[in-house]
Amino acid sequence: MFLYDTFPKEFLWGVGTGAFQVEGSWRKDGKGSSIWDRFTHSEFRDADSTGASSDSYILLDKDLSALDFLGVTFYQFSISWSRLFPTGVVAAPNEKGLQYYNTLIDSLLYRNIDPVVTLYHWDLPLMLQEKYGGWKNESMIDIFNDYATFCFQTFGDRVKYWITIHNPYLVAWHGYGTGIHAPGERGKIRTVYSVGHNLIKAHAKVWHTYKEHFEPYQKGMISIILGSHWIEPNKLENELDISKCQKSMERVLGWFAKPIHGDGDYPEELKNEFLFLPHFTEDEKNYIKGTADFFAFSFGPSNFKPPNTLPKMGQNLSLNLREVLNWIKLEYNSPRILIAENGWFTDSHVKTDDTTAIYMMKNFINKVLQAIKYDNIDVFGYTAWSLLDGFEWQHAYNIRRGLFYVDFKSKKKERIPKSSALYYKQIIGENGFFPKDSTPNLQAQFSCDFSWGITESVLKAELAASSPQFCDSNLYLWNVTGDGLLHRVEGVKLKTRPAQCTDFVSIKKQLDLLEKMEVTHYRFALDWSMILPNGDLSVVNRQVLRYYRCVISEVLKLNIQSMVTLYYPTHTYLGLPGPLLQTGGWLNQSTAYAFQDYAALCFRELGDLVKLWITINEPNQLSNVYNRSSNDTYRAAHNLLIAHAMAWRIYDEQYRSSQYGKVSLSLHSDWAEPANPFFESHSKAANRFLQFEIGWFANPIFKTGDYPATMREYITFKNRKGLSYTLLPSFTSEEKQLVKGAADFYALNHFTTRFVIHEPQNGSQYEFDRDIQFLQDITCLSSPSRLAVVPWGIRKVLKWIKKTYGDIDIYITANGIDDPSLDNDELRNYYLGKYVQEVLKAYYIDKVNIKGYYAFKLTEEKSKPRFGFFTSDSKGKPSIKFYNSLINNNGFPADYSVCGLSSHEKQCSFCSFISQKKPLIFFACCLFSTLILLLAIIFFHKRKRRKRFKAKSIKCICVSF
Repeated sequence: MFLYDTFPKEFLWGVGTGAFQVEGSWRKDGKGSSIWDRFTHSEFRDADSTGASSDSYILLDKDLSALDFLGVTFYQFSISWSRLFPTGVVAAPNEKGLQYYNTLIDSLLYRNIDPVVTLYHWDLPLMLQEKYGGWKNESMIDIFNDYATFCFQTFGDRVKYWITIHNPYLVAWHGYGTGIHAPGERGKIRTVYSVGHNLIKAHAKVWHTYKEHFEPYQKGMISIILGSHWIEPNKLENELDISKCQKSMERVLGWFAKPIHGDGDYPEELKNEFLFLPHFTEDEKNYIKGTADFFAFSFGPSNFKPPNTLPKMGQNLSLNLREVLNWIKLEYNSPRILIAENGWFTDSHVKTDDTTAIYMMKNFINKVLQAIKYDNIDVFGYTAWSLLDGFEWQHAYNIRRGLFYVDFKSKKKERIPKSSALYYKQIIGENGFFPKDSTPNLQAQFSCDFSWGITESVLKAELAASSPQFCDSNLYLWNVTGDGLLHRVEGVKLKTRPAQCTDFVSIKKQLDLLEKMEVTHYRFALDWSMILPNGDLSVVNRQVLRYYRCVISEVLKLNIQSMVTLYYPTHTYLGLPGPLLQTGGWLNQSTAYAFQDYAALCFRELGDLVKLWITINEPNQLSNVYNRSSNDTYRAAHNLLIAHAMAWRIYDEQYRSSQYGKVSLSLHSDWAEPANPFFESHSKAANRFLQFEIGWFANPIFKTGDYPATMREYITFKNRKGLSYTLLPSFTSEEKQLVKGAADFYALNHFTTRFVIHEPQNGSQYEFDRDIQFLQDITCLSSPSRLAVVPWGIRKVLKWIKKTYGDIDIYITANGIDDPSLDNDELRNYYLGKYVQEVLKAYYIDKVNIKGYYAFKLTEEKSKPRFGFFTSDSKGKPSIKFYNSLINNNGFPADYSVCGLSSHEKQCSFCSFISQKKPLIFFACCLFSTLILLLAIIFFHKRKRRKRFKAKSIKCICVSF
């Protein structure tokens, strides 16, 4: 889960660049050529542009302004070796180059920004490559040490953090193996490991030089940046897969980390796999181990691309930074860690709207925070990569990694902050993450008449009672021919009792489930096609209607009210009677009139038992079905609106006065949030989504009697540009009067929040008309069906409904999430608790008139997302008890409940008890009556015998006398 918290107070925030990537001026002021200068001019067609880059060498002030804007505490940059020493050999330094780096360091210190200086970021002086063969030659160890010594002497009084080499794995593997980096050699694997061997020894020698000669009075720290991927097993329980992941990490990160941060030697995996691997003597092992004052770690696209060069061993690459930090902690004895390079990339055409980079940054930095807070990993700083757009090695200028956009073709090369720069600035300013909704949890309750419900989809009616012994008048003989079957006896008829609701087995099951849920309301849908198979009133399936009436009446005996949905279409089951489908479905206006007749039938047959009606569930989602063209989509929607309005008018005019019910339609109402809050176009796209998704149906009913002006204007705008040929239907004056006000409350189904970006699209489709795309926030807790858990979204949409459509009654008719667990659905518990809490805030703080909350859903279907509180075989889940507690507490009370049981409720509870225990009470009454009758008979006979005895006694006395 995403962690809202702050970093330690002393945490360091920085940004980095590489000299060759951003400095430019490759021939200016006496600079010598590097291996990358030659490599780019031989390997890249657009060679001239690589010399320009971002021109940091001549535009230092602009870089410093960018750093000021971010508010960083350190700046990690590299020194161009060939800019100081054109031949690579330490002699008299190039004065212009020396002046540049002195000015840079002094300017940083003036701004209270610590310089973190990298000595070697891949740009080896060309003459060293030509004369010695580059890092293949052991002579480079001493030459590099001389260069480093000069830098310590010259800059060390002002530099407290030094990096010897940036990511030696990529230097060795891609420079001397794959050849995609300079010097571009495609050598043997033996050469690759020989180069790595020399890089390790060069680093160790420089470290010792600093420790012996400079650290005592300069008080600095020195390390090497090691980069790595992260890999996870295909099967978490499979030891072989886990072993392969370990080997993969050892081959990349362990190759350099184990000698330097471990015991001074290579991992056993490498030594066993490559017998030609160079050996360290015992003295060399002791000399190399521990040659880092902190673990500088690089984690980004350079370590993942190209992926075919990584030893994945059939396992899965992952971007989970927290996990790899844990691996480093366990492998190398909990070192102090600096995230020395981290970030992602965008395509070259992206300018300042780098929304994806924001979410990658958010994810990476939060993983670091989790590692600190939860895993006690000592991470002391973070380097966002990189400050500026620049030359991206083998990708040249085809990707961008900067926080600041640079137009390489312009003369001024202005540093324009991207949205990622604005976001990073915000993180630095807050030193972490603050929740979007900072309102503390409430200890309060909903109104005493608040409806707590559970939602089910379409109930399939039983067409016959499942207890034939009660209603079948035939006599049967069993197994008369030895076949094990029942055989009817012809000509014999038995006396039967009338059919009863309790004959329906499925109703008994529903009652059992509902009793366990402890809800006050039950929402379910009728099956139109079963009630009216011909689509009109010519054939009415009375048995189906009886079934639904039985459901409602039996549920009422549990003191549970029903909210009945007349029509519940889905993208897989449209739910229309066959004849209506054949005549075009909702594209044909006659379907609306058929729906009016169907609704009137249901009101007449069931309305005396139902107080809450939903005409149509989520008509704004039928764009998934009627998607051949946008004109089809809008035409179907228009007819759906008319159908709902006619049904509402029928109820209002003919049934409301006697049945006292309320009618509405239920709209899918997810919240839309701008994916990039720093861009107005995203905010406009989010509002456009709400208008096209919710306002499309809500505006005509709850506001104007017509579609939202935003919809009409935007579609007209696209028509004028030739991007769409959509025609949004128009309402006649009679239709406006029919539709406007045709709802007694607002019913919404809400499941998640959608993160929206503006994305221009061409074509006559409903989805294209909106010009939006959705972005998945990888930092959000989400379900298997990728529903993001964003509790504050439901509060925002409730406030938006109130603001847009006035202070109307609102029922949340479906809210829930799919949880894959059968035995411990803690995701559902978390979701319920957080979302109901936000609903309570909307009710209590925002004064939204919320009348009820219905959790989705009662039972789940086989092979579908697990939304149910009960499995398809009616097995209950732990979340039932959690929902029970919300219902019984009527929210989140403090120490007491303001809602006591009224006399009516007590009476209803007693009635409910009577209803549930009816058979037992009947038996007890019969037993009691029998006992009374028996006692009466005994008493009567005893009295009669006493009279006879008395009569005989009197007779005897008379005779004697």
